[in-house]
Amino acid sequence: MKHIFSGIALLIFLSFGCSKNENLDNLISDNYPYKQQVGYSANDILSNNLYTNILIEVMYVDGFKPRSATLTNLKNFISARCYKTNIVIEERLINITTKEAYSIDDVREIEDTNRTLFTNDNQLVISAIFLNGNSINNTETSVVLGTAYRNTSFVIFEETIHSFSDSAFEPSRNVLETTVILHEFSHLLGLVNIGTSVVNNHQDSTHGAHCTTENCLMNYQIENGTKFSNWLGGEQIPQLGTFCIEDLRANGGK
Repeated sequence: MKHIFSGIALLIFLSFGCSKNENLDNLISDNYPYKQQVGYSANDILSNNLYTNILIEVMYVDGFKPRSATLTNLKNFISARCYKTNIVIEERLINITTKEAYSIDDVREIEDTNRTLFTNDNQLVISAIFLNGNSINNTETSVVLGTAYRNTSFVIFEETIHSFSDSAFEPSRNVLETTVILHEFSHLLGLVNIGTSVVNNHQDSTHGAHCTTENCLMNYQIENGTKFSNWLGGEQIPQLGTFCIEDLRANGGK
């Protein structure tokens, strides 16, 4: 049995900063800048001011395709919080040289090599990568489940999610997978205070871009085992709290 409730923190990370060539790439590209910091595209994702449609390009390695129910949950979440006429999810198997542990630089390289869809006309595109292996940032007491690392990009360490779900004393795969994906996507929406300003002061400054509301999807405790124990035996997926929803509405969302 995996001791996820006895000291192992399940982390959902946020990565800021670009590699040395990324800002130049954005300046010289005719395409929408997709190598900016997390939160840069918050209003574009939330509103229909520039983009009425959104497409999620899901890229996964063999054996670690996300569940259909999880992607449906993501689509429903976008519909509930963003003003988009059409929401499309395209899934594609990618062939990469797999590793046991990935750095964010590794993930960026995978995206740059394999991403085929980009924002244009009235459609905004999000890149979602699902990998085998683990994050290089894992420790003996914590594991990283996912990371939002660019303004329209996030990665899910799907093998790690498999390791901590669907067994005795663990959350269901659907709950854990959906929770991680919605949390990362919410960072792309600028929560908390990283592109979408706070209406009321609810940023947990001690724990970075997270919410002080206890049961909110963006609370930092969502990232560790003490909260996952609340979902055992059920399908309760955390929801955004009132303060986070107020922030999204103030920045063009629902």
